[in-house]
Amino acid sequence: MRIVEAIDPGKAIMVAYIGISLGDIAIGFVSQALKSRKKALFIFYAMTIVCISLFFMQDGTPASTMYLICGALGFSTGFWAIFVTMAAEQFGTNLRATAATTVPNMVRGALPLMILLFKSLRESAGYITGGIITAIIIMVITLIAAYFTRETFGKDLMYVE
Repeated sequence: MRIVEAIDPGKAIMVAYIGISLGDIAIGFVSQALKSRKKALFIFYAMTIVCISLFFMQDGTPASTMYLICGALGFSTGFWAIFVTMAAEQFGTNLRATAATTVPNMVRGALPLMILLFKSLRESAGYITGGIITAIIIMVITLIAAYFTRETFGKDLMYVE
């Protein structure tokens, strides 16, 4: 396996965050065009899977290509706004704000579990393979959760509680 050219981590993160910002805007337009938050989410999940695959397939790649992949990966994971909106729309008026703040924190709180999974897999399967297996497990969980989430586009939010 050849090594990818030297990458500046700060630049890679900056490019990824630019992608995340653009993806957050784009998924809103996609959701409006499709009249479905779930369909837009699945499109962005598919793009995320493609970008994760591209990320792990790098072998002797120029740094510019890796930055492009980081930007594309950021763009494809820019579904946070729709994700939080869908979570909030699952609940009535009194709980909507609580859901909108709690759900993202639950996702962030899952990070230590993902790190533990990766570390255990890294020790047994190797660094790259451990990362690939971790990504597959997380994306399968993500797809299952999205499948069982109710569509919220156009939902009447005037609940009687």
